Amino acid sequence: MTEIMRIVTDTESLVAFCAELEKGPYVALDTEFMRDQTYWPKLCLIQAAGAEAEGVIDPLAKDIDLTPFYKLLASKKVMKVFHAARQDVEIFHHQADTIPDPIFDTQIAAMVCGFGEAASYETLVRRIAKAEVDKSARFTDWSRRPLSKRQLEYALADVTYLRVIYEYLAKDLEKSGRASWVEEEEATLKDPATYRLDPTVAWRRLKIRSNNKRLLTIAAALAEWREREAQTRDVPRNRILKDEALMEIAAHPPAKIEDFAEIRGLPSGYAGGKQGKSLFAAIAEAREATLSEHVIPLQGRRRGREPSAAALDLLKTLLRLRASEYGVAARLIADSEDIERLAAGEDEGLAVLQGWRAEVFGNDARDLRDGRLAIALVNGEAAVIENPHAGEKKTPRRKTTLETT
Repeated sequence: MTEIMRIVTDTESLVAFCAELEKGPYVALDTEFMRDQTYWPKLCLIQAAGAEAEGVIDPLAKDIDLTPFYKLLASKKVMKVFHAARQDVEIFHHQADTIPDPIFDTQIAAMVCGFGEAASYETLVRRIAKAEVDKSARFTDWSRRPLSKRQLEYALADVTYLRVIYEYLAKDLEKSGRASWVEEEEATLKDPATYRLDPTVAWRRLKIRSNNKRLLTIAAALAEWREREAQTRDVPRNRILKDEALMEIAAHPPAKIEDFAEIRGLPSGYAGGKQGKSLFAAIAEAREATLSEHVIPLQGRRRGREPSAAALDLLKTLLRLRASEYGVAARLIADSEDIERLAAGEDEGLAVLQGWRAEVFGNDARDLRDGRLAIALVNGEAAVIENPHAGEKKTPRRKTTLETT
């Protein structure tokens, strides 16, 4: 870290800083933002570190235009490096309709390079950069000015060590030939649809433990209404209507607006306000609606073939074996929904049967499910073998082991 920290607070200085950063092959980036009082994240600080330059950019400074920075994000000549990039990219996409490209996410890369499933920034700093990060300033108010020396030092440390981590992981991926695996994962980060907050699917955030079609219809309609209100007013969605109150209304929709007074979680006098009238109109409209086709398949659906617990356990064991063999975090390969769909034979569009995931796990998982492979104890260790009932010799298919406990 430089002895005198560079703090960019005007457009002229930002132009010069971005010009320096663009001379290098990559720039490590991070942001500090606030979201507890708003729907959209409020960008409060940008940290940037290239091979030769480092500093912080104050987006709240009155004399600054961030256009030069967003041009840097779009420059194909410079790799943009983040750790856990999604929230940072969401902010840039919302503020300037800009998505960094090319991009490198060290959290994804670390899971591919054998650093396990909890590849936090602190862990990577400790294991790769051989340093410790002081996180005591993490939850401070980043919107207040002036920022303290402790805040600024904490913020800049989030990118200075990131340079070391990036260079290490990039070399590791080049050596292992797995750079394309990381690129596959990062395609989602570069897709604008990833950051599209569509009110019509806001119901997916709700924990609905019912298959009642009428309740689902009203809950979906209310979630959409709440999301639109929150976006328009730029306030957290639960400040518009808490989940508990939303589900209570969906289960027992009021017949008249005055019935709002009997619903827990709604402030007194809610019925007489503009928002109360808007909510009641949404309820009335939902009463007359038919169940949206996109709600049923994901909420309370029934599979054509429910997989057994034993089948799920076998596929999970195979996942652990393959994750151990390849040194890749298991959750990056497949999640519980992937396992359930595999076990149920729902292969269409399944990501785990495509690209590097298919090579590492998906193809063998399908063979295990369909009886062409088996898992057995070989010399006291779990191993994948050709199914002996298929007439094949009972020998290990690959040098893959997992110690039993």
